[in-house]
Amino acid sequence: MSATTTLDRRSFRNAVGPGPSFFRVLNSEFIKFRTLMSTLILLASTAVVMVGFGALSAWGTGQFSEAALSDPEAAAAIAAQGGDLAVGVPTSGIAFAQLILGSLGVLLMSSEFTTGMARSTFAAVPKRLPAFLAKLVVVMVSAFALTAVSTYIAGLVSVPILDNYKLALDLGSSQSIKMLLVNSLYVAAVAAIGMALGTLIRNSAGGIMSLVGLFFVAPIAFQLIPGDFFVEARKYLPGNTITPLTAVEHVKDTLEVWQAALVLGAWVVVPVVLAMVLLKKRDV
Repeated sequence: MSATTTLDRRSFRNAVGPGPSFFRVLNSEFIKFRTLMSTLILLASTAVVMVGFGALSAWGTGQFSEAALSDPEAAAAIAAQGGDLAVGVPTSGIAFAQLILGSLGVLLMSSEFTTGMARSTFAAVPKRLPAFLAKLVVVMVSAFALTAVSTYIAGLVSVPILDNYKLALDLGSSQSIKMLLVNSLYVAAVAAIGMALGTLIRNSAGGIMSLVGLFFVAPIAFQLIPGDFFVEARKYLPGNTITPLTAVEHVKDTLEVWQAALVLGAWVVVPVVLAMVLLKKRDV
């Protein structure tokens, strides 16, 4: 071996540096993520739910459109909704996808503490934050990719069903692409919030219940409690930001698009930053 080759390899090692670089940690977290059976089950369940609800929604939309031909009230309801009824069919399972992948985000971090794996993880990565950020990247990218692919497949399954009812669904239209991308980003955001909750609470059941409370219970409670404050505050819940972000036209009593984007971003950034701060300060 020549002296030049030896010198080049030493230079490469010095450039990369010893210990857990971020890319090494990221690779390690991705291996852990894709080799856990529970993770694969949750991902598969999300895909099945998304495609299944897409097909069911296509059938329901077709039935509703047929009823509108002979029912003035149904026709008025369709007119009141505006836009294209079929365009929202592929994303009809988003509410369930956000719950499953949000729970996955919780489990990804809370399981580290409940199983004691956190001691090994943070012994290998003493700074802690690279491991946290690597998990965050893995869960957000996975949630986005899975939601996008599942939405597209749900659209492919829905097209022939809608055709039977003389309803057209163009998966290549700008609105369809917008629905796919925005909903995928939204689910990725929910997964990030779930991971932050798992880090803060350090308990799987507590983290998942907090996620359910934030996205499913709070909107209902705010709707039932009388008072202008709760009517206005309901707009700023993270689950209510998706409607203005995907609507063709501005929906009454909802935030503007830019406001909804900022609110959703704040719901991600604040708990994630808080989780990072407490992760550094707390004992494992």
